[in-house]
Amino acid sequence: FDILVSGIVLVLAAPLMLLTVLAIKLESGWRGTIIYRQRRVGLNGEVFEVLKFRSMREDAERDGARWASRNDDRITRVGRCIRRCRIDELPQLLNVLRGDMSFVGPRPERPEFVHQLEERLSFYRLRHCVKPGITGWAQVCYPYGASFEDSREKLQYDLYYIKNHSLFLDLHILAETLEVVLWGKGAR
Repeated sequence: FDILVSGIVLVLAAPLMLLTVLAIKLESGWRGTIIYRQRRVGLNGEVFEVLKFRSMREDAERDGARWASRNDDRITRVGRCIRRCRIDELPQLLNVLRGDMSFVGPRPERPEFVHQLEERLSFYRLRHCVKPGITGWAQVCYPYGASFEDSREKLQYDLYYIKNHSLFLDLHILAETLEVVLWGKGAR
């Protein structure tokens, strides 16, 4: 399922991805990076590099890891646009093809945050018993948020998904995600 869906979406999204590459290059100059690689925690707590189109300034993390905020000054103009439609997530299709991620599952988090969240939230570690996803139940049910309180709320949805995941639920999540992408429902 993951390979088939990711392959189809990758082919269909190729023109959009090419336009995104050009927009990032035009905004940041030809020396700037296009793909942003970030360490995330996946299945069984294994760390992998998630791929995203770069939506922030090159020096965005010079002061260390922090959650993005609503009006984050590190986000570029192109970055705001590609985040609104979730285009920045498209390179993660390659993560799915490599086996690091699934199309649907709990969103992978950064190791720095996982350590803190596991200490403060019971059952947070259970999120790592399934592959992380490009989209998930928490992403379609809960508005975008990047804080400890948001993580607490999203955990409830992630645990529901883990307990009840099925092809039907995955298809429902994909349909809801399509609404977000096409009409900006819940867009950050």
